[in-house]
Amino acid sequence: MNKSAGLWRIEVAATAESVNAFEQALDPFCEAISWFATDSEGEWRIEGFTETRPDGADLAAALSVVAREFSIAVPEVSVISVEKRDWVADNLRMFPPTDAGRFFVYGTHYDTPPPVGRVPILLNPGRAFGSGEHQTTMGCLLALSDLVGMRKFKKPLDMGCGSGILSIAIAKAWRVPVRAVDIDINSIVVARQNIHRNGVPGLVRASRSNGYDSPLVRQGGPYDLIVSNILANPLCNMAKSLGSTLRNATAGGGIVILAGFLECDANRVYAAHYRQGFRLMRSYHIRGWRTLVLQRRPALGTACKISQI
Repeated sequence: MNKSAGLWRIEVAATAESVNAFEQALDPFCEAISWFATDSEGEWRIEGFTETRPDGADLAAALSVVAREFSIAVPEVSVISVEKRDWVADNLRMFPPTDAGRFFVYGTHYDTPPPVGRVPILLNPGRAFGSGEHQTTMGCLLALSDLVGMRKFKKPLDMGCGSGILSIAIAKAWRVPVRAVDIDINSIVVARQNIHRNGVPGLVRASRSNGYDSPLVRQGGPYDLIVSNILANPLCNMAKSLGSTLRNATAGGGIVILAGFLECDANRVYAAHYRQGFRLMRSYHIRGWRTLVLQRRPALGTACKISQI
């Protein structure tokens, strides 16, 4: 790396399928990384910050490895000099408290007591996905909020927990043990920090797991609530495993909350779960993103015409 002093921002565009891999490729070059969906369908943008200007050839080589793995072109990289300041504090100020039904999500920079009667969740924006402001996380929080008082849960699972925000919300709202899992070890580290910060280490157990087929997840089932805020393709691919992990209909069934996908992907996500015996309870539409709340019922066949969602 070139050791010239200053602060540099690295910008890279990625697809929904490759964003995690490109984020990991940039990790050795950056002190902090964030990523978010753009207004262009299927495009995500990764932003990293570093105090030393990275070498362009090294960056290109790291990104080329990921591009080959996904059979896509190497994305263009922008390396921009920015004014050196307390950009961590500035970043925190960009995230005001989030109101999501019964839940109130706020950061450590918020110096006012949370509103009375709300479920407070203390969470700073960071590298693990889920700080409340994104439409997918908001949809899940609203769905959970609407279920409070309507349903009782004893064995919830947060599949792809990211920052742990949804696990924390479930634990605080229902005061029950929650199993939280994610394939990314960095997310588990962040989730555990947030779990302790919110005072629920006795209720939420965060562990690394590659989907539903790990012994860790199987031993904790069957679950009566599963929340999964990931991406459309993994949700479709994991629908059968989810179906075998949720409590069956004869034992009372269960609720599934699915998010992480755009409006255009809602039908195929629903179709994959319809074939496993799930039926739509409610749908949340937030600025081009969709959250589905499904309920397990006895299977009625696999024919699927679901334009109503």
